[in-house]
Amino acid sequence: MGDGEQGQQDGRPILKKFDQRLNRLIQALYPDERTRPGFARLAAEIREATGGSISATYLWELSTGKKRNVTLEQLDVLAEFFGVPPGYFLDDEVAERVSEQLSMAAALSDVKVRDLALRSAGLSSVSLDAILAIVDEVRKVQNLPEVQRPDSDDRTG
Repeated sequence: MGDGEQGQQDGRPILKKFDQRLNRLIQALYPDERTRPGFARLAAEIREATGGSISATYLWELSTGKKRNVTLEQLDVLAEFFGVPPGYFLDDEVAERVSEQLSMAAALSDVKVRDLALRSAGLSSVSLDAILAIVDEVRKVQNLPEVQRPDSDDRTG
């Protein structure tokens, strides 16, 4: 599936991204660094939630990239605990799709973003289009990337 040439030139790109992807999940599940569990507590939570076992040391080694030889069983346990498909750890497309969802969830955890969304409920389609146009313009002013809208929302006409 396209990992032939790239795999040869980059060494093992899937494994090199594993630690980044694991850390992204930990940060998404525990956004506040002050209350984020240590690896011992995280390993215990994983064990309680899934029945699978990953030691705190091994979890730390995976998250720092010191170990990359995760078994399929451990991959499945991590995927189950974090609520992502196992392919998140291995497939760039799946990882990107999940990362977009994580970004959306993080945005909705922001009180002001959530407040804006709640206040817009019940507004007419024309009013929502006007608000979205304003938000798009403010994003441009702040040099933020354009937000990709779902295909079902055809706003070109």
